[in-house]
Amino acid sequence: MEQGRLLAGLVDRVLATGNPQAERLLAAGVTGGGDVSLENLVGVPMISKADIWDCYPFGLRAVAEEDVVCVHGSSGTGGRPTLIPYTRQDIEIWARVMARALGGAGATRGSTIHNGYGYGLFTGGLGVHHGGMWLGATVVPVSGGMTDRQIRLIQDLRPDVLTCTPSYAIHLGEALKGAGTSLKVGVFGAEPWTEEMRAQIENLLGLKALDIYGLSEIIGPGVACESLDSQGMLNVAEDHFLVEAVDAEGNPVPDGTPGELVFTTLTKTGMPLIRYRTGDVAALADPVPGAKRTLKRMSKLKGRTDDMLVIRGVNVFPTEIEAVLLADERVSPHYLVVEDRRNPARSELRVATEPFSAAVDPEQLTNDLVTALRERLGITCDVRVLTPGSVPRTEVGKARRLARWTEGEPPLLGL
Repeated sequence: MEQGRLLAGLVDRVLATGNPQAERLLAAGVTGGGDVSLENLVGVPMISKADIWDCYPFGLRAVAEEDVVCVHGSSGTGGRPTLIPYTRQDIEIWARVMARALGGAGATRGSTIHNGYGYGLFTGGLGVHHGGMWLGATVVPVSGGMTDRQIRLIQDLRPDVLTCTPSYAIHLGEALKGAGTSLKVGVFGAEPWTEEMRAQIENLLGLKALDIYGLSEIIGPGVACESLDSQGMLNVAEDHFLVEAVDAEGNPVPDGTPGELVFTTLTKTGMPLIRYRTGDVAALADPVPGAKRTLKRMSKLKGRTDDMLVIRGVNVFPTEIEAVLLADERVSPHYLVVEDRRNPARSELRVATEPFSAAVDPEQLTNDLVTALRERLGITCDVRVLTPGSVPRTEVGKARRLARWTEGEPPLLGL
């Protein structure tokens, strides 16, 4: 099998570096690519973001310094930096998988892509840019922010594809105030988002909203992407990335069961990773039966392992709360989940949200949301329905959906 051959070659390449990842393989008894197969992959040591931090900046690089053509990365969980070196081959692979993702969403050489992802160390903007140009489409590199200018360009250049975070898509939709556009499809990622948010985005912008997944440690956006025929799941680019889903102890979970995604970069050269624990939680599935695409699929993200809240013994992901909030047509997509840890012995869950209109009865909405959240989560939440505009909007970067309150003033007025 092609994946098995690529995996063996990857192991040999990593061992040849002598870097900490290679040392870990040797300590586990892996002396060559022939020692590892798809069947015994579970016994191979995993690597985590903490290992990348420990090897900062480029201790896991697998090529000569002069072969690195660019660097990407992010602040990462907890604000600690991660920097990932990319070779020319890595950029080409990235462009190809991103072009494939855009094509699966319906983009063509004749498309104009309004790219509202941020450009810079963050992989979103340049990932779409590489893929759109590889596809032969026209890319408008707007980046994030300056919403008035974005609206003007959407109206003047008449793009058919929109790419940005789902929270910014909501912001654009509200700013357009119901004005019709030429947009037909949107490819939204960098944040976990729910089916309920999909419905609101599609209603605001009049397009088909699709999900995309990626992370700088693996390649950036294009690792997996929803297509028009993938039945609500994301196709994983399995010819470049081997995916697993595991439980907290690192044991594989059955398809259909949410687990932490673990990726192996079969073809990456700058900083290849074997069994990288992403911290992202999703479920895997086989291809759509009878479909032309034969790729493994993953669900939309449920959340992150470090975002999971334990409230009075109950495990809760913020996306579960979003699903309840946005299922109510009176609720706007602007909210903040607050884990109140001021009393360590008894954490409380507080939810701040807004109605779409000031005409909504806040007391009735509060009561209804408390009931709906209790039925979904099994716990009682402190819900605060604030006046429209109270929850901060995000024009650049990822929306802040979760805050932890340990002391001092609340993270949002009204709590």
